Amino acid sequence: MKGNALDNMTDTDRKLQAKLLLARRAEGDRLALPDAVLIAAIDGSRVLTANERAALEASPLTVRRLRQLSLERRSAAGAPGQAANDDAWAGSHGMLRAAASGAALSLLVTDDNCWALHFVEDGGRWQVILKLAAEAPFAARLVREKPVVRVTDGGGAIVLQGRLDADGECECAWPFDTAPAPHFQLFGAAFAVEPVH
Repeated sequence: MKGNALDNMTDTDRKLQAKLLLARRAEGDRLALPDAVLIAAIDGSRVLTANERAALEASPLTVRRLRQLSLERRSAAGAPGQAANDDAWAGSHGMLRAAASGAALSLLVTDDNCWALHFVEDGGRWQVILKLAAEAPFAARLVREKPVVRVTDGGGAIVLQGRLDADGECECAWPFDTAPAPHFQLFGAAFAVEPVH
């Protein structure tokens, strides 16, 4: 008996299919399923219904969110013994979750609630401010060490890069022609905060 098409795919085929799936864009796309449903599907505690599977397949943004949650779960599983209050930090990720409402974007927060991006408009120009949450497990160490950090959008472009100050902040002019909300939507609504080594 022949295996199904997925069984016959090579690693290269799978990688190519994943890349094509993640690169898709759809007009008016938005997150079609909440994180709780996606996480339950990832950990196998709940099977997606036919309608949920259809919604996922029709929404490239939701597929990218599913992938991000899956990568985070795999990363957490690969760090056994790490305490919740461990001050090690290798990066944080987040998503623009609000549907396009026409309102200017003023704040984005990482999924771990450790970083906030504030957007301030002044006469048609934007300023972006990265702020480390005081309650982050690694806050004391980062404020003490004042490392260089980088914020990138879902396409990998640098939004902000600089050294944290004594208040756990870093600030720069918004580097793109497009305003923050539409810019992030163009690149999968994702962003990341990472240390620069």
